[in-house]
Amino acid sequence: MIDQPYHHGKLREVLLDRAAEFIEEAGVEGLSLRQLARDAGVSHAAPGKHFRDKQALLDALALRGFLAMNARITEAARASGDHRARFVEIARAYVNFAVTRPVLLAVMYSTKHHPDASAELRSIGEDGMKITRALITEAQDAGVVAPGERETLAQVCFVSLHGAAVLASGNFLDGTSTDALVQATTDLLWAGMAAGLPGTEGASAS
Repeated sequence: MIDQPYHHGKLREVLLDRAAEFIEEAGVEGLSLRQLARDAGVSHAAPGKHFRDKQALLDALALRGFLAMNARITEAARASGDHRARFVEIARAYVNFAVTRPVLLAVMYSTKHHPDASAELRSIGEDGMKITRALITEAQDAGVVAPGERETLAQVCFVSLHGAAVLASGNFLDGTSTDALVQATTDLLWAGMAAGLPGTEGASAS
């Protein structure tokens, strides 16, 4: 039990911290505002000042998760190196986040697509894809990636890396390291996006 965080004006963050811990330990089904209130040492009505119901709590939890993940992806996109190197860093940032917070990641996406999801969550939940699409656009403009529908390319990259993350977080790699899987996946994705450029036949673009 936490010592009266509500009286210090930190109840909202304390509830979100505890909710994040709870879902990783026991999943989403048993999560409740009443239980979080008990854990925080406040009245069962106190969480209602911040979250109208469990769905609002999940919305806030998902929003915070996307903000944290997007910060990592943004940092990766701004790393030094060429387009391909930054693409690998973005992929690594996403997969590493997914592997360390698999339950939270599932909550983030399921909540984002919930009918009651806030407009803010829906918008911020797309930022990672926008960053990836922007990098692909830069690479196309620089002539290191072949022309193509950027939205589709970004989605294919996401699907591939999300699949890699699911396998890694579930320990289904049969001895392959997460980093090796990310490298192999990004090598194939980049080669596919570069296909059709002069001089790429039979070789990957740099």
